[in-house]
Amino acid sequence: MTSGSAKTPTPAGYPLNEITTPKTIKNSIHPENNTMPLNGPFRAIVVSDQQPPNGQPLPKNSNLKASLTTITPDQLADEAVLVRIEYSSINYKDVLATQAHPGVVKNLPIIAGITASGTVVESRDDQFKPGDQVFVAHAKFGTAADGGFAEYCRVPADWLFQLPDGMSTETVSAWGTAGFTAAQSVDKLLQQNITPDLGPVIVSGATGGVGIFSVMLLHKLGYEVVAITGKDDHHEWLKSRGATSVIPRSEFAALLDETSKQPLLKSQYAAAIDTVGGNTLAGLLKMVQPRGVVTACGMVGGNDLPTTVFPFILRAITLFGIDSANLPRQPRQKLWDKIADNWQMDLSPIVTRISLDEVLDHIQRMSQAKTKGRLLVEIGNEK
Repeated sequence: MTSGSAKTPTPAGYPLNEITTPKTIKNSIHPENNTMPLNGPFRAIVVSDQQPPNGQPLPKNSNLKASLTTITPDQLADEAVLVRIEYSSINYKDVLATQAHPGVVKNLPIIAGITASGTVVESRDDQFKPGDQVFVAHAKFGTAADGGFAEYCRVPADWLFQLPDGMSTETVSAWGTAGFTAAQSVDKLLQQNITPDLGPVIVSGATGGVGIFSVMLLHKLGYEVVAITGKDDHHEWLKSRGATSVIPRSEFAALLDETSKQPLLKSQYAAAIDTVGGNTLAGLLKMVQPRGVVTACGMVGGNDLPTTVFPFILRAITLFGIDSANLPRQPRQKLWDKIADNWQMDLSPIVTRISLDEVLDHIQRMSQAKTKGRLLVEIGNEK
């Protein structure tokens, strides 16, 4: 924050709720037209060292350094394309960003939000024109440059993607970074020929965004899925979403403590998708079958990896890191097309809709592990 044209999408094949067409989201600045020029103040969640004088009060006992406030158009970067944001979603990286975590946020002040989809309002680049529906995908969005928790964003044209056929701005943000990361993880298993007949796949952090998408997508593709969660009251919810069985996190952690000196454990799983890191990732490496695969995409459980070489040299386990932020454009577009074509799912059971006014409260709850599934932000939707 400063002191090719996109094709029109077809309606989503799997609506987020029983309504088959996305409901109209009110634009609090220009309610009559999402493509009208931006010429007045608009709302945004700004991460800053100091709370803005007109900012919304922070949640009680909050460690966030962000506030919902009003900014003016001249505070946006002078980039080629102005987008009226219709949807965003909350990811764990947004928790770290709104805490001004130095490993995530590169400069202050900055508008938070690593996901956004909406309609082009203005463009100085021939790839896009007013009315095009797009989504933003770039490593710097919401971390080193202004992000998607705002009613507008101004970004370089090469940060934008046209919507895949069969997806709307609503569904693409509901999938968002978490769903895309899960899709990358599952795709990696497929690339390594981990087929359902080889045995179950275990997923850690299963009630989180990446975790629940992994559970659902694996189930859709015919895998037996074992879910790990720390939320004891969510076991049936996970089973209803495709988990064959659920392991309480306390039980899994106790097993790891009891066997901490053993370099390998009984091989039970064809593969593992880890969203947690730390001891959980190290434990999963011990349990995967010979020539199995483990993907790693999170660090909420710690950024260390207390393991040995034995899973790799005795069982030929392959550990893949999953980095959605820096995936090159061509494979990113290819995977989004696969999601839209073959991997669409009914997301209504896992999506909670919130307004921009509610984002910071839900980010605070996510930091305390009190959320589940996906939090879809309806920008400009006044409740």
